[in-house]
Amino acid sequence: MITDAPYWYLRHGETDWNKKGLSQGRTDIPLNATGIAQAEAAGAILAERAVAGLSIRRIVSSPLTRALRTAEIAADALGCANTRPTLSVDPGLEEVCFGEQEGQPMGEWYDDWIAGHYTPPGAEPFALLRDRAVSAVNRALAGDGMVMIVAHGALFRALRSAMRLPANVRLPNATPLVAEPPSEGGLSPWKLSVVG
Repeated sequence: MITDAPYWYLRHGETDWNKKGLSQGRTDIPLNATGIAQAEAAGAILAERAVAGLSIRRIVSSPLTRALRTAEIAADALGCANTRPTLSVDPGLEEVCFGEQEGQPMGEWYDDWIAGHYTPPGAEPFALLRDRAVSAVNRALAGDGMVMIVAHGALFRALRSAMRLPANVRLPNATPLVAEPPSEGGLSPWKLSVVG
């Protein structure tokens, strides 16, 4: 289970493979020009919030280039508005390995993968991704102050599952959101708020 503490989440900006609808997984595809602009726009939103009192003290990122570059842009923007948050990398936030599906169009197999009925050859099962993602977020939440996680779309689907939310919901590129645990605890779903 995810530690009952709020956190921010930011998926990386667009890559050429995102634009083409291809499964990226662990393939280290960089941001394209649109992705850089999206990361800068997300940074501007976060900086505006920082001026109004938001204090993201730490950013923990996936080590993959598309996420780390998005995290750097966001950290720089926050630093211009307030104190620059510390930036660290957690390998547990890497995107899922899609095995032989990497570089291929997203297909009908994806729903079965989330449901645990099918895993592409060489890929990471969804349940293992969920366990890895929850562990990484819990490590990030163990630090001091508000944290923002910068990572990936499939990884966030796994987190949605752990937050008792429908898993197969696409998260737009570089859209900041806040994840808040249920106030009543128990088995209630978390609340996600898009900030824009």
